[in-house]
Amino acid sequence: MQHLTLKHFILKQRVLNLYRHAIRVSRSIQDTQARKETLSFIRAEFDRNRHLNDVSVIEDKISVGRRELRRYLPY
Repeated sequence: MQHLTLKHFILKQRVLNLYRHAIRVSRSIQDTQARKETLSFIRAEFDRNRHLNDVSVIEDKISVGRRELRRYLPY
Protein backbone atom coordinates (compact mmCIF):
# COMPACT_ATOMS: atom_id res chain seq x y z
CA MET A 1 0.00 0.00 0.00
CA GLN A 2 1.31 3.40 -0.98
CA HIS A 3 1.46 6.17 1.59
CA LEU A 4 -0.44 9.30 0.71
CA THR A 5 1.55 12.49 0.52
CA LEU A 6 0.60 16.13 0.80
CA LYS A 7 0.42 16.19 -3.00
CA HIS A 8 -2.29 13.50 -2.88
CA PHE A 9 -4.41 15.61 -0.57
CA ILE A 10 -3.97 18.68 -2.77
CA LEU A 11 -4.93 16.65 -5.83
CA LYS A 12 -7.96 15.27 -4.01
CA GLN A 13 -9.18 18.82 -3.48
CA ARG A 14 -8.56 19.65 -7.15
CA VAL A 15 -10.55 16.57 -8.17
CA LEU A 16 -13.44 17.57 -5.90
CA ASN A 17 -13.39 21.08 -7.38
CA LEU A 18 -13.46 19.62 -10.89
CA TYR A 19 -16.41 17.40 -9.95
CA ARG A 20 -18.33 20.34 -8.49
CA HIS A 21 -17.55 22.41 -11.57
CA ALA A 22 -18.79 19.61 -13.86
CA ILE A 23 -22.04 19.42 -11.90
CA ARG A 24 -22.52 23.19 -12.15
CA VAL A 25 -21.83 23.35 -15.88
CA SER A 26 -24.16 20.47 -16.59
CA ARG A 27 -27.04 22.65 -15.38
CA SER A 28 -26.85 24.45 -18.73
CA ILE A 29 -28.08 21.31 -20.53
CA GLN A 30 -31.73 21.99 -21.37
CA ASP A 31 -32.86 18.42 -22.08
CA THR A 32 -33.60 16.75 -18.74
CA GLN A 33 -32.78 13.24 -19.92
CA ALA A 34 -29.50 14.36 -21.50
CA ARG A 35 -28.58 16.16 -18.27
CA LYS A 36 -29.26 13.02 -16.22
CA GLU A 37 -27.18 10.89 -18.59
CA THR A 38 -24.35 13.43 -18.49
CA LEU A 39 -24.36 13.51 -14.69
CA SER A 40 -24.42 9.72 -14.61
CA PHE A 41 -21.45 9.58 -16.99
CA ILE A 42 -19.51 12.15 -14.95
CA ARG A 43 -20.16 10.23 -11.74
CA ALA A 44 -19.14 6.94 -13.34
CA GLU A 45 -15.85 8.43 -14.57
CA PHE A 46 -14.98 9.78 -11.14
CA ASP A 47 -15.91 6.47 -9.48
CA ARG A 48 -13.87 4.53 -12.02
CA ASN A 49 -10.77 6.57 -11.22
CA ARG A 50 -11.35 6.76 -7.48
CA HIS A 51 -8.52 4.41 -6.51
CA LEU A 52 -5.72 5.99 -8.52
CA ASN A 53 -2.60 6.72 -6.48
CA ASP A 54 -0.04 7.76 -9.09
CA VAL A 55 0.31 11.53 -8.85
CA SER A 56 1.25 12.03 -12.50
CA VAL A 57 -1.74 9.99 -13.69
CA ILE A 58 -4.09 11.94 -11.44
CA GLU A 59 -2.71 15.27 -12.68
CA ASP A 60 -3.10 14.11 -16.27
CA LYS A 61 -6.70 13.01 -15.68
CA ILE A 62 -7.54 16.37 -14.09
CA SER A 63 -6.15 18.33 -17.03
CA VAL A 64 -7.94 16.08 -19.54
CA GLY A 65 -11.17 16.44 -17.56
CA ARG A 66 -10.93 20.24 -17.56
CA ARG A 67 -10.19 20.30 -21.28
CA GLU A 68 -13.15 18.04 -22.06
CA LEU A 69 -15.49 20.10 -19.89
CA ARG A 70 -14.49 23.27 -21.72
CA ARG A 71 -14.92 21.54 -25.04
CA TYR A 72 -18.30 19.86 -24.49
CA LEU A 73 -19.93 22.02 -21.82
CA PRO A 74 -18.78 25.59 -22.35
CA TYR A 75 -19.84 27.96 -19.62
